[in-house]
Amino acid sequence: MANRGFPATEPDSTMDIDLPQEEDEDRFLKFIDYARSELLQEDEDRDPNGDGPGSFGPGWSWIVSRILKTCIAYSSGVTPAILLSELSQAWSEQRRVGAPKKGVEFINKLKKNHRRKKLPNTVTIDSIYEKNFLSLNSTLEVVIIDAFVLPGTNIHMLTLGDYWSSNIIDLYLHRRFYDLAAMQSGILKRGRELFLTGCYLRTAAEGSGYPRLLPTDYLVILLDENLDSDAMLLGAQFCSDTFSSVSLDAEKLGHSYSLYARIESIGSLEIQREFGSLQGKQITLVDGDGDKLSFYLWGEQILLANLFRVGSMLALDRPYIPGSEERVSGISEKLYLEYGSATQLYLVPYIQHEEQICVSLTPNRHQSSRPLSSYDPSQGPKFSQVSLPCGPQGTIDFSNYPIRSFVVDLREKMTCVSLYGVVTDIIKEDNTTKVIFSLRIMDSSGAIGAKLHFLRSWSLGRLSLGHTVFISGLTCSMSKKERLEVSWFEEGGGSFINLSCLPALLNSSCLHKLSRLSDVSSQTRNIQISRVWLDPIEYYYVNTRFSHSLCGHFVDKTSRGRLECSFCRTICDTEAVRSFHLKITLADDSAKILAWCTGQTAMDLLQISPEEFYELPEEEQVMYPSSLENEKFMVALVNCKCASYESTNDFLPNDATSWEITRAYKCE
Repeated sequence: MANRGFPATEPDSTMDIDLPQEEDEDRFLKFIDYARSELLQEDEDRDPNGDGPGSFGPGWSWIVSRILKTCIAYSSGVTPAILLSELSQAWSEQRRVGAPKKGVEFINKLKKNHRRKKLPNTVTIDSIYEKNFLSLNSTLEVVIIDAFVLPGTNIHMLTLGDYWSSNIIDLYLHRRFYDLAAMQSGILKRGRELFLTGCYLRTAAEGSGYPRLLPTDYLVILLDENLDSDAMLLGAQFCSDTFSSVSLDAEKLGHSYSLYARIESIGSLEIQREFGSLQGKQITLVDGDGDKLSFYLWGEQILLANLFRVGSMLALDRPYIPGSEERVSGISEKLYLEYGSATQLYLVPYIQHEEQICVSLTPNRHQSSRPLSSYDPSQGPKFSQVSLPCGPQGTIDFSNYPIRSFVVDLREKMTCVSLYGVVTDIIKEDNTTKVIFSLRIMDSSGAIGAKLHFLRSWSLGRLSLGHTVFISGLTCSMSKKERLEVSWFEEGGGSFINLSCLPALLNSSCLHKLSRLSDVSSQTRNIQISRVWLDPIEYYYVNTRFSHSLCGHFVDKTSRGRLECSFCRTICDTEAVRSFHLKITLADDSAKILAWCTGQTAMDLLQISPEEFYELPEEEQVMYPSSLENEKFMVALVNCKCASYESTNDFLPNDATSWEITRAYKCE
């Protein structure tokens, strides 16, 4: 058979057609720009000198890939908060190439003031990475390296390090501590030490190379009385209330207490109840006047006791004071404290002082110590141009290119290029034993043919004319005829995503613009999202046909009775499934249009499977449209005829109308 490939694969930047102008109104592209600006602002806030590993920000292709990956994971729809949270977390991990070293250097500066011994059950961040596990009763003694808010959300994150590890880890901060994490006045900022326990570990998921700590409300903030700011905090907030001033009546009237006392003892207790026993910890506190008061922890709260040592000073902000009807049976004290939902704990750790004794090795030799010199990293240079990695053959890697690449930008020896555009033609190449499809993609600058190389067969699901796609991992080279060739290889690690068939798109208002049918132009190439109802009385046609399960396109019978896919051009007897071919009128308050669909979309509209419909008696099939009248749907529409101005394919139904419904879901 003759080669049905494209006559040329160079960019058609001067074609005699109207290029798509509506990209200016593409909400998906606008959100990418918005997300990039948010990530750049986050980088600026966290690295104002711009000399960190992410000073140029994330690449355009990287942002699109992460957004689409999130859309695939959240098929029911996404919000800006979900997308920005996922992007920020992924970009934070991406920037970690140089972050652990910087974190370790920062903590090394603090080591000279670190004199306390490890708490029992203390684990290091390095051990978490090694084991990919963290038990609930483990203790973490950490230092805040960075505190930030995920863009577009109010989710606070802390980047933590410790004195014994070369790794760092992120913690989702529990909401009870958000008022302490205010960017300007909060106490939870860079350099602050914390004790943590009761932490759950979110292990590294697919595509995410770093574990994270989930929120825990068992967090104690360490204070240093030798620091003026901490001494002022203790004096201003915790020295006015004493144990003798604590009153149940005042508590009932809404008065809260801030108390400061020494931990005298820590003991365990067990309260027998009708339905089992209650485990607890009793921490005996002594204030500056010598008065004593008990601080009780119950149930899972006893994990907090792992963070305390006898002799340490404990500052309790807003401890809960149980009333007479709330006291735990078996406790004889009429007045005691508990860890309530609003309680926050600060600790001045007890430091066991040790006498330094100089041991002489010989009369003429002695040991000497030399203080560690402080490390002051010099500021790196700023660049006005983006540097991209080059291969040994002179190729240039565009995977981290910060802005979008257009067809007109493509040149020889460009690799890992991404394109976003509309499919205007697809052809299976027949004169080769390899599985190669030639696809023509158009953006606002022109159109180009790309050869898609598959390992065994087409594996990208349903794709048709007019669909909007994102392709990453493209390679540009010059053919023997000195024409630019663009190639994509399935095993090359790039991605190919059909946005027109993405379920999340319909439910994500931040990624599309809702259009009235009267605004849908015959020249439109973008995906159109509309809220419509079905009008089968105007026009309705349905038939069940067999389609190829791998690509979703209809199959035809050959002269020998075999089933051949109109798209893949392969015999697919064992891969054929019954499917719908539906044409129906869509309507809204502004207009009506005739559209067609197949596969899952037709099932979503008809609300019946092809097999069930096929089994219905003929008279019921004829009457079936009456049950659909005025059913309301959200639909995604693409203009398949506008895209196929030069198409040589014949896999579209012969009677296909201009508009294909690529996705639909019923509105209640």
